[in-house]
Amino acid sequence: MGRKDKNKKKGKGAEKTSMKTDKKLIAKQKKLLAKLGEEDIENIVAKYETKDTKSSDLTEIVCPPPTARVNVAICAHPADREEIFIHGGEFFNGQQTMIYGDFYSYNATKNEWKTLKSSICPAPRSGHQMVSVATDGGQLWLFGGEYASPSQLQFYHFRDLWVYRMAKKQWEKLNAPNGPSARSGHRMVVTRKKLFVFGGFHDNNASYRYFNDLYAFSLENYTWTKIEAAGTSPPARSGCCMVANADGKILIWGGYSKMNVKKEIDRGTTHTDMYALVADKPDAKGQSGQPGYKWTSVKPNGKKPAPRSGMAVALAPNGKAYAFGGVMDTEEDEEDVRGLFSCELHALDTNACTWRKLELAAKSRKSAASKVADADMEEEEEKSKPVADAGAKVVSDDGVFTMTVGGGASGGAASKGTSGKGAAGDSDTLDLGGPSPRMNAATVVCKGQLYVYGGLFESGSRQYTLSDLYSLGKITRRFKTN
Repeated sequence: MGRKDKNKKKGKGAEKTSMKTDKKLIAKQKKLLAKLGEEDIENIVAKYETKDTKSSDLTEIVCPPPTARVNVAICAHPADREEIFIHGGEFFNGQQTMIYGDFYSYNATKNEWKTLKSSICPAPRSGHQMVSVATDGGQLWLFGGEYASPSQLQFYHFRDLWVYRMAKKQWEKLNAPNGPSARSGHRMVVTRKKLFVFGGFHDNNASYRYFNDLYAFSLENYTWTKIEAAGTSPPARSGCCMVANADGKILIWGGYSKMNVKKEIDRGTTHTDMYALVADKPDAKGQSGQPGYKWTSVKPNGKKPAPRSGMAVALAPNGKAYAFGGVMDTEEDEEDVRGLFSCELHALDTNACTWRKLELAAKSRKSAASKVADADMEEEEEKSKPVADAGAKVVSDDGVFTMTVGGGASGGAASKGTSGKGAAGDSDTLDLGGPSPRMNAATVVCKGQLYVYGGLFESGSRQYTLSDLYSLGKITRRFKTN
């Protein structure tokens, strides 16, 4: 009995010590922020959320392409239009971090960028998700993300849900309770008139947490439901790949998480597993009375990508998921981790769960292999599709795919960089066959074209944020630039 009481008192003492330590860290951070002249992040975000809301009118202004940024949200127009939308993102210039709230549209037919501005809109953020649905003339749904202060000493994670109604050209914030907690790095897909949100992380610079919870938002009654699926759920992670095919099956693979192994030393895990979420029989109900769901582990066939995080994925209407880029950590010691960046393009048949690596075949070697690659792109023949960028464009025709390469500017954290060959020292960062190696690019399929925008590349201590835009499609003639 005495030993139990002693342990109990010791526990309380440790708790008090921890609280005192936290208070000291907070006080120390406040002094540092005051020295830097940086405002409290709660106040910064509050200013964005309480700005003038007398008018919700949206203005569209033709503009140059977006500046270099990473961790943007991207989606395609839900109707039969060659238009993509980009929101937010972040850029680090070597000294400060900038978080963007810009909302852009790109019309591939006109080769035209527009910035869409409104007094009522989501606050600046990165690491969020956005999907499109065709309801009521088209809607874009946006959830979560994070805001980092310029010094990166403060972080604010969002849990808000927004809808952009295309017919009205208006943003609206939905006040739906019981949704996911504040997070970024999560993934969101739409299927069966529901938004599904999985995973992500929360980091306040003092502690962090990774999630593996699953939520569904009904696009019919505007309510959140936490899904308690049967089976073994995927381990917690952020930045994974998540797609939903035409049958409503949701696939999740890859991603990244970390855990503390020593004082001030964390070890990251690049996940290589794959899981499928499927609905139970129509008459089966979960604990909430909603249709039940079940997680199952999947062992895909074919040549799957090497382990990597920061891979971007886009689902085409033909049921193929196109996965691009990513980075694989090569640990040199516990404190020094380098990254091996990729520019590979892989295709996953979401129905058969079979991987295939896509290669650009030369004209002289067009054969059965290239015919298989041809079949990956959805339409028999596409119209010529230009790609907008700030610089000159180069056209490469390999006889199978035609790639338009934009010469956009890149941001260098330690030195001026470009997206061209040699931008990061001795790395072969660009050839005419496709985008340079990168992680956290934004990808989307629109009208049979796979678009790849931006991303991040590191070489040694130098970091490059990219702003280039590529498109890739199965066509029978070259791209034409406007």
